[in-house]
Amino acid sequence: MATALWLIRHAETDWAKAGKHTGLTDIPLNADGRAHAATLPERLVGQEFSAVFVSPLSRARETAELAGLGDQAQVRPDLVEYDYGDYEGITTDEIHETNPDWYPWRDGVPYGELPNDVGARADRVIAEALEVDGDVALVAHGHVLRVVGARWVEQPASFAGRLALSTGAICRLGFERGVRVVRAWNH
Repeated sequence: MATALWLIRHAETDWAKAGKHTGLTDIPLNADGRAHAATLPERLVGQEFSAVFVSPLSRARETAELAGLGDQAQVRPDLVEYDYGDYEGITTDEIHETNPDWYPWRDGVPYGELPNDVGARADRVIAEALEVDGDVALVAHGHVLRVVGARWVEQPASFAGRLALSTGAICRLGFERGVRVVRAWNH
């Protein structure tokens, strides 16, 4: 059984910096993102992973490489970011111009995913990670990793809206007395 799940959000992209919803569009890391991702090895010094699961999108795969985890990285399609459908590439402020009450964690997106769709993917990743003996790193995206955090502590996917997660952040999920807990968030 996994000892801990380490969630590593990909580093900065131009769209993330601009606040654009970046789901399935394969946007690369920008120069600042590459520099930030290059600090991950020192932030993970001494940490060994029995498995590293990574999103198929290049911003996550490059972050894994720069973090020194590329040799272990195993692509998991379920770690792809939230499908933003019609809201792909635009900001929340732009969405609110036509849909002022929109909240992704309640409403989902037109022609995209609902929170529970992402929750089902997160549950599959968690189930696979729990079969690994030792720590597991998940290198992926802000919203899907927030859902992993919510589902880890047995909350609905919509709870992810309460879990802010910065680019290049590291989180650690683990156990306390046999109960799944959040050990560290958004470091």
